[in-house]
Amino acid sequence: MLRFENVDLHYGSFRALENVSLHAEAGELVVLLGANGAGKTSIFMAASGIEKPSRGSIRFDTQELVGMRPAQIVQSGLVHCPEGRKLFPLMSVRKNLELGAYVHRSDKAGIQRSIDEVFGLFPILATKQHDAAGSLSGGQQQMVAIGRAMLGRPKVLLLDEPSLGLAPLVVKQVFEVIQRIHRAGTTVLLAEQNAYSALAIADRAYVIERGRIALEGDRESLLNNEAVRAAYIGA
Repeated sequence: MLRFENVDLHYGSFRALENVSLHAEAGELVVLLGANGAGKTSIFMAASGIEKPSRGSIRFDTQELVGMRPAQIVQSGLVHCPEGRKLFPLMSVRKNLELGAYVHRSDKAGIQRSIDEVFGLFPILATKQHDAAGSLSGGQQQMVAIGRAMLGRPKVLLLDEPSLGLAPLVVKQVFEVIQRIHRAGTTVLLAEQNAYSALAIADRAYVIERGRIALEGDRESLLNNEAVRAAYIGA
């Protein structure tokens, strides 16, 4: 479904990714683990067309993504929910959600169905749909960010640190929703520092260190890997 092959990415003279090869098959939930600055966000920025790799290939189904515009990539079915939410705080919750459907803006009925589906995932957003997004709690804002991404009708959903800065109870709710999205048929690539919670719902995972793939494996092998537990789980 999504495949990186030997991808390098530079910011000026700084090499953020080096020889990265990874894949997410249709229907999988794949986790990227790593510390801040390890390269997880750079992988997402390259996949979504915001940054162009200096080398390598990124394929989505049969399409080569390198060189495509971000709007084209979203329209093809790969949607990025960024770290830090990146909402428009003065706009209403509903308007923020509708912006996620911009590439489908001619399909008014489809947009309403998608909004109804998001309200089914996050009922609190239905009651706050006319409130300014910036007036919501951090957890509710994260719900809006995920909902906005879902309005893009993703086949593959890139989720960048969705639990960042949230209270433990809200983190639990967010991960439950990620599982529901995945079980409904969306392929998910999830970047997380909350390693235990992420691995608990993953099919497979990659450990990213200094812009490289340091380790990969299925959920059980990484949960039981002593080095991974020491570095990311604290046990």
